[in-house]
Amino acid sequence: MRDVSSPLGIIAGGGALPGLVAAAAQSSGQAVFVVALEGFADPSVFQGFPHLVVRLGAVGTAITALRSQNCRHVVLAGPVKRPSLLELRPDAVGAKLLARIGRAVFAGDDGLLGAVIRILGEEGFIVLGPHEVLEDAVASEGALTATQPDTLARADIARAIAVLHALGHADVGQACVVQQGLVLAVEAIEGTDAMLERAGVLRRPGEGGVLVKLVKPGQDRRADLPTLGAASVLRAADAGLRGIAFEAGGTILVDKAAMMAAADSAGMFLYGIDPTVREFQ
Repeated sequence: MRDVSSPLGIIAGGGALPGLVAAAAQSSGQAVFVVALEGFADPSVFQGFPHLVVRLGAVGTAITALRSQNCRHVVLAGPVKRPSLLELRPDAVGAKLLARIGRAVFAGDDGLLGAVIRILGEEGFIVLGPHEVLEDAVASEGALTATQPDTLARADIARAIAVLHALGHADVGQACVVQQGLVLAVEAIEGTDAMLERAGVLRRPGEGGVLVKLVKPGQDRRADLPTLGAASVLRAADAGLRGIAFEAGGTILVDKAAMMAAADSAGMFLYGIDPTVREFQ
């Protein structure tokens, strides 16, 4: 069970996830302190919580603030687009940490995030995943909607899983759109929203495609778990997709009720999958 006796430190990137983590922690009786990354974290998300806004390279300031608030546990929540080293402008502590991270700076997101988690551990923090705080938001297996994937949709899901496993070993993307066996788009640095927009332009006549989001093979689940919300459903509908499949136990569903309502209204399916079962091999 998570220790709630000391404040939870939340290093906040973009989106609604940092606020959801903070609210869930508070509802369980745990104090929170948010380190909001300037230019990434949305002020409307963190303003209601004790916080400090820091630029991405001000690592020393962030660590000092977390220690001053007696935070033992830290959660990384919300996406952060990787800047160039020139844009980063690390402070003295940040420069030392970059040297300790080493070549992982130039690796994929998993390699870099894994190195960041390791460094935070060496600095005395215990890093938790958002799913360890937002337990009710973790996707379960099976359909969440009235509509379920038919035979063609299941074949497209299986195709997407194969593609994502291949790309995931190269630390590239968590999402893919497949229509009638054709790979319309894969997620790279642009993110899921931009990928869905591209998939909508490339869609073929006939039965719509599917969006599939998975944890990368070997990914540290304490950072950058696949996350979906109602906005994701609406964008998928705009792209002409028939549904969304996601890894059960490995995906955070932000406002599940709103997602289900949006999907049912669009006649789409939301489906939690185990990508290791024979059907999807």
